[in-house]
Amino acid sequence: MIASDLDPQRSPIWCRTLERQQRQIATALPPPVEGSLTRMVGLTLEATGCQAAVGDSCDLIANDGTRVEAEVVGFAGERLFLMPTSELHGLAPSARVIPKQRAGVVKVGPGLLGRIIDGTGAPLDGKGPLVGESPVRLMGQTINPLTRQPIEQQLDVGVRAINSLLTVGRGQRIGLFAGSGVGKSVLLGMMARYTSADIIVVGLIGERGREVKEFVERILGPSGLRRSVVVASPADNSPLMRLHGAWLATAIAEYFRDRGHSVLLIMDSLTRFAQAQREIGLAIGESPATKGYPPSVFARLPALVERAGNGALGTGSITAFYTVLTEGDDTQDPIADAARAILDGHIVLSRRIAESGHYPAIDVEASVSRVMHEIVTPEHAELARKFRQMLSTYQQHRDLISIGAYQRGSDPRVDAALVQWPRMQKFLQQNINDRYDFQHSVKALAESLQAEESFTDESA
Repeated sequence: MIASDLDPQRSPIWCRTLERQQRQIATALPPPVEGSLTRMVGLTLEATGCQAAVGDSCDLIANDGTRVEAEVVGFAGERLFLMPTSELHGLAPSARVIPKQRAGVVKVGPGLLGRIIDGTGAPLDGKGPLVGESPVRLMGQTINPLTRQPIEQQLDVGVRAINSLLTVGRGQRIGLFAGSGVGKSVLLGMMARYTSADIIVVGLIGERGREVKEFVERILGPSGLRRSVVVASPADNSPLMRLHGAWLATAIAEYFRDRGHSVLLIMDSLTRFAQAQREIGLAIGESPATKGYPPSVFARLPALVERAGNGALGTGSITAFYTVLTEGDDTQDPIADAARAILDGHIVLSRRIAESGHYPAIDVEASVSRVMHEIVTPEHAELARKFRQMLSTYQQHRDLISIGAYQRGSDPRVDAALVQWPRMQKFLQQNINDRYDFQHSVKALAESLQAEESFTDESA
């Protein structure tokens, strides 16, 4: 035996090349097994003869040679059910179905900041190709709940009413419950621009295409976009693309969280995500359960929401706001009810308040932050309790006060609420161009209660 046989660095070049090729062959995936298209009903495609797993992507070859991309969403025996992610024009019976390898992985990185992409990760802003450095799974990685850091710090969102009365913690998941036209997008934009988080990830899922441009240019603005990533899958995208948009936005947020950043994830909306899953479930034969929603919808929601939150020790956090559309202003519809159960709090926007010209139209009485009492000082908690108590007292007697049936002096609590009401209204309103940090919000809350304290002193 010669020395070169023992030292890999001194072995012949052809030996080292052979060893490298052997390693590549050993780790290479087997070639895909092609199949053919046998049935197409609506957006549901059936293929036979190919081998692919649920979640894998496939290319379908149209008559003109163009490729139509689809994803495997189920199977029955030897039949695969696929849903398209692009246009279906040109497909014919027995079209070739070619499974792709290494599906369900996307590349992300700091180069995404300031960019607008679609559900596949392709750029929409015309600023050139994207540069991703780290491949991550679209569906994310499960985190052991016992390794998550507890919620111990506040997150400043720049909105006075939320900072002081519905304090948000780093890693909290909150639902924004609202009907159409009550200022939901404007409130989200204010939080995105004024938050103290390092990175903002915005997922616009199933919304009108016009709203995407308006949100980016008018509401988010250039300053907000510089530290943001916007994932847009508007309403004209296929239901599968809308699911991908939500998953991709969450995967990008996870990437930055794992690198120690504080991330604000805004998803508009969770309802459109559920509706996309309903379309897919019903199309492949799943039985409807609650008001037309199949069981898979209520399995997908917690699987998406639980990916947000604090990471393990040494990583960052994802503070998530998920908008929930209350159809017909019904807060008890199945998606709103399911979301309320799996989130760490909810903020309700009221149409009645919005119609009075009061913005942001937050219904403080119907809203709650489940972690607020753990992350604020006792003094702050007491101020918030007094404000809520005063607001509730006024609202309970609002009708009597409006028609002049209430006589001053009948109830000291109502008398104090009457004096306090103008200050409370002014405190709860905020212009879109005004920012209030956390300390100023708490100070303004204390000042808004000074009238009540002075009234109590005079009564004594």
